[in-house]
Amino acid sequence: MRFVSAALGPRGDLALLALRIVVGAAFVSHGFPKLQHATTWDTRMMPGTPFWLQAIAAFAEFGGGIALILGILTPLFAFLIGCNMVVAIFFVALPHGAKFVSNTGGPTFELPLIYLAAVFTLLLLGPGRASVDGALFRERGARRRR
Repeated sequence: MRFVSAALGPRGDLALLALRIVVGAAFVSHGFPKLQHATTWDTRMMPGTPFWLQAIAAFAEFGGGIALILGILTPLFAFLIGCNMVVAIFFVALPHGAKFVSNTGGPTFELPLIYLAAVFTLLLLGPGRASVDGALFRERGARRRR
């Protein structure tokens, strides 16, 4: 696997590392309370959501946050978290009257949209070389060249 960040050099790897850590930590903190009640946390915002979808979403946020921080299976977890954010925007925020930005303190969807953009970036660029994936694939690539 070739990392796009290789073209960006060490600064690109550092930027992807910072993005992974910040976004991953945010999702660990968002996902932990949901994981405590993995099949019942979403009864107010989207009543009738199947328990198994709630569990998948809780795991995607908490486990995905940890995976992003470490840089392991980054494209997979970026995709799962991105799906969560699409649901948060289109099935929670917008139906509740959220605006992109609210000057009156009303509901907004700017944060899930920012998270969506961040995980989309990680999905497209990968985790960078400063990651578990980077170390594993770099080692494999070095063995193949020998």
